[in-house]
Amino acid sequence: MIGIDDELFLRGDVPMTKREVRILTLAAARLCPDSIVVDVGAGTGSITIEAARLAERGKIFAIERKAEAVELIRRNVEKFSVDNVEIICAAAPDGLETLPELDAAIIGGSGGRLNEILDVLSGKIKIGGRLVLNAITLQTVSTAIEYFKAHGLPYEAFQVQITRLERIGRFDMAKALNPVWIISAVY
Repeated sequence: MIGIDDELFLRGDVPMTKREVRILTLAAARLCPDSIVVDVGAGTGSITIEAARLAERGKIFAIERKAEAVELIRRNVEKFSVDNVEIICAAAPDGLETLPELDAAIIGGSGGRLNEILDVLSGKIKIGGRLVLNAITLQTVSTAIEYFKAHGLPYEAFQVQITRLERIGRFDMAKALNPVWIISAVY
């Protein structure tokens, strides 16, 4: 089951993919119980944890460059008792070369090196495997779509805008989260 409440993750000051976006991202990844997956720019590990629970017989590699975030991933892995996660402290594409063949790749952050990351992942993702990218900037969306077009990869993209209700006294107020593009490609 996916959709862990955001408040249950240890967060610190590290950005985290919100629950509704995680659900849609993981649905686009189409993971199986034995999937081998990489989560690039794993942040707090929220997608890593949810993927590990979906692919309980598989393996999830979490790549993250920030030490504070790596520690949060470790703590969240322990908190949620998932034992099929390997954390790699590296700035992608570093750390991707040694990965096994992948069923799916999820990119939450690229540190401005998206084309390099996509180049390495293109040699790692199985035929029929999926890549899912979450983007908040138009430049990232453009870079990803141009890459997929140039490499003949079928892709789809959609933007989600989540608005949650927040209690303000006796009233419910709509509070919008940042819009996110979810882009997926099939290899």
